[in-house]
Amino acid sequence: MKKFIVLLVCVVVLLVGDKSGIESSFDPKKAYEQGEAFYNNKEYDKAFEPLKKACDSDIADGCRMLGALYANGIGAEKDLSKAEKLFKKACDGGDMLGCSSLGFMYYSGDGVEKDQQKAVELYKKACDGGEMIGCGNLGVMYDNGNGVEKNEQKAAELYKKACDGGNMDGCRNLGVMYEKVMEQKKTR
Repeated sequence: MKKFIVLLVCVVVLLVGDKSGIESSFDPKKAYEQGEAFYNNKEYDKAFEPLKKACDSDIADGCRMLGALYANGIGAEKDLSKAEKLFKKACDGGDMLGCSSLGFMYYSGDGVEKDQQKAVELYKKACDGGEMIGCGNLGVMYDNGNGVEKNEQKAAELYKKACDGGNMDGCRNLGVMYEKVMEQKKTR
């Protein structure tokens, strides 16, 4: 009887399978790192699956990078609706570059209804969260009066913050503002 029970347990394990080894060995962080490496090496087709697995496991950076694949039509068929949802999931999950990417969609009206105020909100969230691209983009909004009242002083502050944080676009935009001021002084 003991042999029968042992044999029965072995058959059940073989038929059902021991899923614990597979499931417990999956590491969403490692999937993200693998996807990120493929993405950075421009192997977008290979990046898709690990980034999808990372995003499905709520790795916000993975959602943002997967959104970039859909937004740009690289490694995935271009689908701006999916990109928007993934950038939103990334942003909601704390990925500030995801907030900035979503903000750009609203700024440009690419795949979503153009909404300058929504872009400002998202850029502000990104900037407040330490994402310098968001600070630079928010500076552009203040510089041009898009979605906010035009305020060159605020724009300069945001460009400086972005530049100090390593964002070269912020440095360039700040330099352009200084150049305008110098030109205005010369013509007086």
